[in-house]
Amino acid sequence: MRARTVLGGIVGTVGAAVVGNRLLKSRARDFEHQLPGLERTYRWRGIEVSYTVAGDPSDEDLLLLHGIHAGASSYEFEPIIERLAENYRVVAVDLPGFGRSERPPLVYSANLYAEFVRDFAADVTDEPTVIASSLTGAFAVDAAEDTEFDQLVLICPTDDTGTSRPRLRTLIRSPVVGTTLFNALASKPSLRYFYDRDGYYDPDRIDEEEVEYAWKSAHQPGARYAPASFASGTLDPDFDLQTELAALETPTTLIWGRDADLVPLSEGRDLADAADLDLVVIDYATQLPHAEHPEKFVEYLLVELFDTELGNDIDADIDVDAGSDGDG
Repeated sequence: MRARTVLGGIVGTVGAAVVGNRLLKSRARDFEHQLPGLERTYRWRGIEVSYTVAGDPSDEDLLLLHGIHAGASSYEFEPIIERLAENYRVVAVDLPGFGRSERPPLVYSANLYAEFVRDFAADVTDEPTVIASSLTGAFAVDAAEDTEFDQLVLICPTDDTGTSRPRLRTLIRSPVVGTTLFNALASKPSLRYFYDRDGYYDPDRIDEEEVEYAWKSAHQPGARYAPASFASGTLDPDFDLQTELAALETPTTLIWGRDADLVPLSEGRDLADAADLDLVVIDYATQLPHAEHPEKFVEYLLVELFDTELGNDIDADIDVDAGSDGDG
């Protein structure tokens, strides 16, 4: 009788999880394109990839590559796309497994994303400047070795998200338990905690629409597969980012939030020292300086980095370590 009771409890728990997962999925169905510009699709290895194009087609190309987390998408760049599109043909892509792109049950890897960046850049853009965030910065560096990029702008790039835990990836990919676990990790409180702890210096700057969009993105069919590799540390590249940057011929600039904790400024200084790169430090910012201070970020890019005449001085809250010498 006791065994039957325990079995009934297990069945009931599993049944509740299934019902809960289905309910969350149904609530996230209304997931529309919300970026300024036109949405287009690119078919890569059988995967329908969504990307947004904004700006004059005759302008130079600017490719935006979002970072990696449970609710990640090109919406990360929503605060800066329209402004950049005044001077550039902006292309913002949802990486395979994220955003409005398809999310097949692949075992996602750093090599897969580097290959995607190579192919997408070659087929959709023409010698673009690439802005890449966090772990995706490492994918862009890998792709740059044999891709014609005009220059790279890397926001808090990293090649190390922690110890590899393949069993965790397997657990998150599992049908019921994995979906339930991922739904907990990708709940609105969890996503807001991520933005509060690691994304923004000032929590009052967190846009609730951004949290809502990330939540919907994290509850699309197949949403857990790519983040499963990220959470388990198996999405990290198998090279040393310092070494790759030092050998890279593509002009590269590093941008860091001074108060970044997840990928601290000290790591940015080490990268800049090792590869003799300019390091731009933005005050009152952490991992997402482009989202928290979009006007400041765009002004620096256009005036200092892209040589665009705007007639304004750079904000005093931005410091540049040329060749990494100074404290910024």
